[in-house]
Amino acid sequence: MQPFTTVSGPGVVLARDNIDTDQLIPARFMKRTRAEGYGDQLLYDLRFDEDGDPVEGFPLNQMSERPVLMLAGRNFGCGSSREAAVYALVDHGIRVVVADSFADIFRGNAGKNGLLTIALGAAERGRLAKFLEPRPGENAPAEVFVDLDAQEISAEGLGTIAFDIDKGLKRRLLLGLDDLSETLEDEPTIAAFEERYFAAAPWVVPRGA
Repeated sequence: MQPFTTVSGPGVVLARDNIDTDQLIPARFMKRTRAEGYGDQLLYDLRFDEDGDPVEGFPLNQMSERPVLMLAGRNFGCGSSREAAVYALVDHGIRVVVADSFADIFRGNAGKNGLLTIALGAAERGRLAKFLEPRPGENAPAEVFVDLDAQEISAEGLGTIAFDIDKGLKRRLLLGLDDLSETLEDEPTIAAFEERYFAAAPWVVPRGA
């Protein structure tokens, strides 16, 4: 998993509540392998019409470059537990999702795949949304910086927005650890335990093993 330290780039506002996992990655695309990627299928049925043409005015379709941050409303990632919903966001280039709240399973899947989820109150989300909204006459989208170590979102003209995060999750993201790689940090201790255990109870090992 790619370590998360500081990321910067444009952000996009998706001013909706209850964005569910079937919207994030429609089920028909889940036949794809992980290696093929899911980025182009992110929010497909909202981004494109029945003929496959981009929906005019949809926020992602108005971006001149892919965002690193998505700002949404309440209960982001609700619905089924499909991990591919996180894959779609990450493969599209999004490293941070800011929302009022997240579905528990989605938030767990996000942390295991290097996607930072930040819960903010209405006032802070309002500040961020106002900053990120496209400005008439400006070609480049507004750029934000997310510093996980300092636990801050910042930008020129925005100031700083602090956020909270579980200490264990923060450490895993900073080091790029998933559940397996975090467990393997204790590999010497695990190996020493196994050696002592099998020495004390050799009968648990099948013959010829």
